[in-house]
Amino acid sequence: MHVVVTGASAGIGEAIARAFSARGHGVTLVARRRPLLEALAASLPGPSHVVEADLGDPATCTAWLPAAEAALGPVDVLVNNAGMQVIGPTAEVDIERAELSLRLNLLSPLRLTHAVLPGMLARRQGCIVDVASMAALAPTPAMTWYNASKAGLAGASEALRGELRGTGVHVVTVYPGIIETDMGKAGLAAYQKSRMLALQPRGTTEGLAARVLKAVERRRARVVYPAIYGMTRWLPPVTRWFMDRLTPPLAGH
Repeated sequence: MHVVVTGASAGIGEAIARAFSARGHGVTLVARRRPLLEALAASLPGPSHVVEADLGDPATCTAWLPAAEAALGPVDVLVNNAGMQVIGPTAEVDIERAELSLRLNLLSPLRLTHAVLPGMLARRQGCIVDVASMAALAPTPAMTWYNASKAGLAGASEALRGELRGTGVHVVTVYPGIIETDMGKAGLAAYQKSRMLALQPRGTTEGLAARVLKAVERRRARVVYPAIYGMTRWLPPVTRWFMDRLTPPLAGH
């Protein structure tokens, strides 16, 4: 099986790539930092293909797919994981960086899905994994652009699953909460310290990757991790109240 993982150079993407490779699957590793990708590829037990690409650039977002399929065969599983956060007062954020986050977090996954989906439908098998965020279910103040991008990705992912019912192609929507990654730590550091943040459950990249792998293998609809965050899907008014009132101010504000 050929698995493509975007944002594979570190964090969640690296852990997902390791999980699939440990199952013996061929993995295409996509990110901007080639040295990290090559080091990861050298440590994997299964076959791999390294792609250095800027997925935030529409001109090159999908250009590498033919070479990846020539190396490892048609894409069986696409893991749309690459992403970036923009945190700050909405009136003050760098608009260029904010729009880049929309391209990387939302438009790139949609372009990649559009590119691989016809082949999957023709073969009547395949899986799209969209790594959204709990921010799609519980939008966080001062993360306007990130909330929008991840809510868009989650909405597209959930709708696509229904559209593809009966085609043999499955869709998994992933909602990570606070995960112990560099991006996760940077996100927490952007806010003032508070008891609310200190008490929030945290997950590991390995724990999330194991659940993503299981969801693909067992054709589950979604992954919410840590699992306690699952209640946000059923209690949106309560979630909104907590996020609005208990999110601490930004550090330095």
